[in-house]
Amino acid sequence: MKIATRESFGRALCELAKEHPEIVVLDADLAAATKTDIFKKAYPDRFFDCGIAEGNMIGVAAGLAACGKVPFAASFAMFATGRAYEQIRNSVGYPHLNVKIAGSHAGISVGEDGATHQCCEDLALMRTIPGMVILNPADHYEMTEAVKAAYEYNGPVYIRLGRLAIDTFNDPDTYQFEIGKGITLKDGNDVTVIATGLVVNEALKAVKTLEGKGINARLINMHTIKPIDKDIIIKAAKETGRIITVEEHNVIGGLGEAVCSVTSEYCPVPVKRIGIEDIYGHSGPALGLLAEFGLDAEGLEKRIADIMKSFA
Repeated sequence: MKIATRESFGRALCELAKEHPEIVVLDADLAAATKTDIFKKAYPDRFFDCGIAEGNMIGVAAGLAACGKVPFAASFAMFATGRAYEQIRNSVGYPHLNVKIAGSHAGISVGEDGATHQCCEDLALMRTIPGMVILNPADHYEMTEAVKAAYEYNGPVYIRLGRLAIDTFNDPDTYQFEIGKGITLKDGNDVTVIATGLVVNEALKAVKTLEGKGINARLINMHTIKPIDKDIIIKAAKETGRIITVEEHNVIGGLGEAVCSVTSEYCPVPVKRIGIEDIYGHSGPALGLLAEFGLDAEGLEKRIADIMKSFA
């Protein structure tokens, strides 16, 4: 099945709301894009369109949470986290309110919308807010479970959603999601690749190809950026001695730096970061941009192989 995680988010939210009448949804005039329109059609009396005013939307969500509701507030990641940062920090984070923020259309895979909408800074922004949980699911099944976990967690949560339809790779019959616990998708001893979000499946394809070329890489799906799974990182550092991180986000402030903070403190090993190299994106087809930035399977295969040579 090929489906965008924003679509998975909308479906999961609608399904969850059947048994939880306290769930309400807010959007900033982007319900068709964020897929909260799925919820809107099913529960129109529990849906609030706040218009193109993300700061106000977060304030409304905070008020609803203070009254016992469980609000999910959605917009494009650029505006949900960037435009509304101050309201998230002071109105949600500071009182530790039970607000769930969904940032859709994150990363360069937004495609033709261009640099102004390709948010590669959202994880960095949300990491700075004390007590904020950050989830970046990699496929449909993981997003479905992440939405449930976000609801069950009492406190602020940021969920990153993608625009691009992607292949599912998790097994729905065996998959288990736990906040703060990474998942080893492939074992290996030569190097550990830690990936998050949309590029996890691309990394999985890459490491499988590399195994046939003599590089036996371990792959970890780090669906939770905060709290980061220190145990799985330290174990990987001790057992493989080298780590490569992969993210559709600026290498500054995202997964790579979160991993580096763990290794530098608990088990210093060489870490190389693959992501957006402190530059803006630009308009273009989503798949073409992933290839251009070296974040598709073929690009990751080459970059990991090159990094392995530098490690040697």
